[in-house]
Amino acid sequence: MYGSYTTAEVAVQEQKKFLVKVHGWMGLAVLLTAFAAFFTSKNEFLEQLIFGNPFGWLVLVVGEVALVWFLSARVFRLSFETGLALFTLYSVLNGVTLSAVFLVYSLGSIAGVFFISAGMFFAMSLYGWVTKADLSKWGSILFMALIGVIIASVVNFFLHSGVFQTIISFVGVLVFVGLTAYDSFRLRRMQAELAGDTVMLRKLGLLGALSLYLDFINLFLMMLQLFGGRRNS
Repeated sequence: MYGSYTTAEVAVQEQKKFLVKVHGWMGLAVLLTAFAAFFTSKNEFLEQLIFGNPFGWLVLVVGEVALVWFLSARVFRLSFETGLALFTLYSVLNGVTLSAVFLVYSLGSIAGVFFISAGMFFAMSLYGWVTKADLSKWGSILFMALIGVIIASVVNFFLHSGVFQTIISFVGVLVFVGLTAYDSFRLRRMQAELAGDTVMLRKLGLLGALSLYLDFINLFLMMLQLFGGRRNS
């Protein structure tokens, strides 16, 4: 009895350490993205290079999609150092792409929405980590909803409907709030399965940081579209 209790306590402590590491890497990636975005927005040469022609921004986006897909699919086959380097590169490139945020929205508005989004994110992440409910059934539902948001966003790119965009953003907030809880829940289960395998746990932590990073960035962007104050308003 005492031995099993001790083992359970060790498992809980290992989960806590894993959780801290995942959110640490995710937080550093967010900071790198924010710094890259702010720096790029203040550099006229970079802004012109990226947004001054139709190909600069498109090349960046295609490169980012390819990079995040490759990292997600191959993270367990790569060395931890290589995976971390690719994750760092992606977070910087994403910041360069998102520099337009500082050109569209006021700095105070960005900061306010960022902290609100961070609060929502950590609340849902904590819920996914500690809940005793089985969230596995959320996965397919949230994935289909995400596909719907992406398709609707592409359609509205041509329609330019403000009302439609508001609906998309509202649904998007719900989707990414749900994904934050689901991804945290999934990480908790995977961590338990890999307990004792230090090498694989480090790589899982990196994959988890990437997943949560994407959840947070997209939640923040959806919230910004709903509540952000534009610079010219």
